[in-house]
Amino acid sequence: MHAGGDLLIIELGALVLALAVVARLARRIGLPALPLYLLAGLALGEGGIVELDASEDFIEVGAEIGVILMLLMLGLEFSVRELIDNVRRSTLAGVADFGLNFPPGFVAGLILGFDPVVAVLLGGVTYISSSGIVAKLVADLDRIGNHETSVILSVLVIEDLAMVLYLPIVSGVLFGGSVLSTTATVAISLAAVVGVLGIAYVLGDRLSAIALSQSSEALLLTLLGGTLLVAGLAGQLNISTAVGAFVVGVALSGDIVSHARGLLLPMRNLFAAVFFVFFGLQVDLSRMPSVAVAALAIAAVTVVTKLASGWIGAARAGIGKPGRLRAGAALIAHGEFSIVIAELGIARESDLGALAAAYVIILTLVGAVLYQFADSITLPSRRRRRVLGLGG
Repeated sequence: MHAGGDLLIIELGALVLALAVVARLARRIGLPALPLYLLAGLALGEGGIVELDASEDFIEVGAEIGVILMLLMLGLEFSVRELIDNVRRSTLAGVADFGLNFPPGFVAGLILGFDPVVAVLLGGVTYISSSGIVAKLVADLDRIGNHETSVILSVLVIEDLAMVLYLPIVSGVLFGGSVLSTTATVAISLAAVVGVLGIAYVLGDRLSAIALSQSSEALLLTLLGGTLLVAGLAGQLNISTAVGAFVVGVALSGDIVSHARGLLLPMRNLFAAVFFVFFGLQVDLSRMPSVAVAALAIAAVTVVTKLASGWIGAARAGIGKPGRLRAGAALIAHGEFSIVIAELGIARESDLGALAAAYVIILTLVGAVLYQFADSITLPSRRRRRVLGLGG
């Protein structure tokens, strides 16, 4: 192996060992590991304490696999029928989520002097929560079985499906696409989503039986290869790769689900950590001071509006106040989609990238901590109410 390849292996080995230390530290202090992974990426990125020279392409692929595996594992917890029922019940919550979270970014863009198209992009940045980060939070805190989790997932699915319309339209406007080509792209994307869900609904049991194998090696390769293939095809059709991976997980059922969890969990944990580090590596810390105030202000508004979105959705599902707060707190985290949207407009507005990165970092940290300690916020107030004889 040539010297550059040896250096890459050394750097990646050191990075993974550093993440092991971070994971142990997070466990000791009682926090989710992912915000600390993000901070580690910042420390190793441009302008950080130590700049990592490892191949960005290599780490980026690992980060993408991390998102795909996080959503695949989350999809395994739900059937197609449950997904459809939950989305149908949460339609109003999805509409409220858009109405509460898109306008603040759009208005902020206009106030900051961005042109209207870039302001629309900033509206998308503030609207879309991170499916990957939320999936990791829910799994790490063992809240998949909570009543509010189905509401959280339904809102996330509605957001991701909204991107099927949003991304082709804004891309067409930004890059001068015709109305006909933009409409065709949107139609193809919607047809693909409906088609995949339809296949999963009708043939899910049969596909699961075909994929199941007594060989752990064969099963792992089948699951990983099939998921990457579907996710990649989804990306080519302007659908989120995360949506593709989630649908694969939803389509699987029966005995294969328990086998899949055991095989995929270690890989998911590794590549999920790589995702958060890569996200931090993309941020140039030297540009943060100039956008810090705007990012803090927009993030503060988003904390309130996302809490309201989760509260409304969980309340309509008949969930109590602790669950409503957890639902809202889970939706605060923003991530990969916000950065993708921001990157579309960097050519028109150079500050958009740094602003989105600072905004996402703030919300990832705040969302993770608030979701972790949501019960600590609600329980004392409930105890006070009981002491005062107010019920609850």
